Amino acid sequence: MMAKKYAPALIDFIRKSPTAFHAAENICKTLTGFEPLEEGKPWKLVPGGRYYVTRNRSSVIAFTVPENTPTAFQLIASHADSPMFKIKENAETYVGEQYVRLDTERYGGMILASWLDRPLSVAGRCVVKDGNAVRTVLVDLDRDAVLIPNLAIHMNREINDGFKLNAAVDTMPLWGNGKAKNTFRAQIADACGIKQEDLLGTDLFLYNRTAGTVWGPEGEFVSAPRLDDLECAFASIQALKAVKKSQHINVCCVFDNEEVGSTTKQGANSTFLEDVLHRILAALGQGEEAYYTALANSFMLSADNAHAVHPNHPEIADPVNKVFMNEGIVIKFNANQRYTTDGISEAVFHQICKDAGVPVQHYANRSDMPGGGTLGNISGSHVSINTLDIGLAQLAMHSSYETAGTQDIAYMIDGMRAFYETDICCDGDGKYILK
Repeated sequence: MMAKKYAPALIDFIRKSPTAFHAAENICKTLTGFEPLEEGKPWKLVPGGRYYVTRNRSSVIAFTVPENTPTAFQLIASHADSPMFKIKENAETYVGEQYVRLDTERYGGMILASWLDRPLSVAGRCVVKDGNAVRTVLVDLDRDAVLIPNLAIHMNREINDGFKLNAAVDTMPLWGNGKAKNTFRAQIADACGIKQEDLLGTDLFLYNRTAGTVWGPEGEFVSAPRLDDLECAFASIQALKAVKKSQHINVCCVFDNEEVGSTTKQGANSTFLEDVLHRILAALGQGEEAYYTALANSFMLSADNAHAVHPNHPEIADPVNKVFMNEGIVIKFNANQRYTTDGISEAVFHQICKDAGVPVQHYANRSDMPGGGTLGNISGSHVSINTLDIGLAQLAMHSSYETAGTQDIAYMIDGMRAFYETDICCDGDGKYILK
């Protein structure tokens, strides 16, 4: 069935993307026919060209230039990071002479209990000495390396009664027995293929090693680590690569650090997107006025997954604006603009999906429950354009293992491709023509 077409590729993409650094590298590897650019060097762009640029090796912006003189951008933004444990620089801690643990801290709003009693590994970025230079190396131990053990119910009778985990006590991963002292940094250096003394700095994380899987009577569900938001990142890249021709500049952004507020040099709240859009038009010989005119005619999809109705807690959902897995792309609303969707952006995207035969759903939080924010309103503070927040319905968001619908992957790719292939022309403030 069509639902299974993309699920294996998504699972493989997630498996190869244990951190945002690895996700960015994998995205770049899949961009066949796209020319790499560097922020620190001049750009030479040509009509019909396809390009990508990275920042911090953890955020990627890819784009295609039309043959004609472009007058607008159409953008899709997602993020590559997920809640997980970051390993502190001085990593090893000891319990007497018997245990070696790793000292960690939380990255993002994670469901702590979902990380216990399951195989975990270590991956990230290392900065190493290379003669008179330093360079970055991606590292992945790619084996069952640590585990965070629960306390037995005999020693914690309250564990099923709302026990609160302490991140400084209950979630420290076990690395080895007493003989493993002083081996962690040595193994990281060995995985980098360097001497330990040449390991100068690290950005290392724990990640869930459990393999993704397709399940259900008809293979209708997919479960994997980091579905939020690698599912949308995967879909947006697939859509961009599938577009053959357009009259505008198509842009695909995959940012880092969304889970911690995006206020980094490579996050959605940085100048990365603004810088790239400016440079695209400058490299095509267009001036400042063309930039602002293009923004006024531009449109963005902010793609980050949404909360499906939970089978055990349907009462948590809004009574009418509720969404389900395998029922189509989710359009997200919030009166306080934590999601950017308004009547105009909803109408434009809804019509694009209708013309493409892609179903859509509408999501809003229950009115007595605050919701989370995402990329759209953050990037909009730098690049102010019409924006719509979308996603795919999933369960257990911010768990170390999440669940979504297999059919929805195809819906998202088809909807994003239709968006990229449709020219959204602004015919005065508040009026749009779809071509």
